Amino acid sequence: MAVTVAGRGGVARLVPPLRALVRAALDAADRRAGAIGLTLTGDDEIRALNRRWRRLDRATDVLSFGYDEAAGATPVDGDLVVSMERVMVQARRYRVTPGRELARLVIHGALHLAGLDHATATERRAMRRSEARVLAAGRAAIAALDRALAARRRGAGRPH
Repeated sequence: MAVTVAGRGGVARLVPPLRALVRAALDAADRRAGAIGLTLTGDDEIRALNRRWRRLDRATDVLSFGYDEAAGATPVDGDLVVSMERVMVQARRYRVTPGRELARLVIHGALHLAGLDHATATERRAMRRSEARVLAAGRAAIAALDRALAARRRGAGRPH
């Protein structure tokens, strides 16, 4: 099925690597993509969603909304929302590239859609191991994200 990507500022070059990362994360959990929407947004929008759906009045980095009828259902249907402002801030904080941080958040969100969680220490370890495996396998996608994000930043200052 389809993994769609939406966002401001032109996301066309981000679509192929983001789709690949979502599918890789789901594969790691023995699941496959159904209809998954990925929205790249800013802190204001994600804060409003966090306030509405989680009753937390603050921006966060990624939100996952699963629409599966039953736990473990295949294919996986849902939405992921990522704050690009958090991507940039966290990339600096963690001393990684923006593409790697975006990839980590998308993988993390997709693993949530696949049913993984991190409420307990055991779940947290399993989630981190899955994230690390998908990140390691996704080097080419991360490089493509870095190139696309750099092109977006260069193009942001140009008149339309």
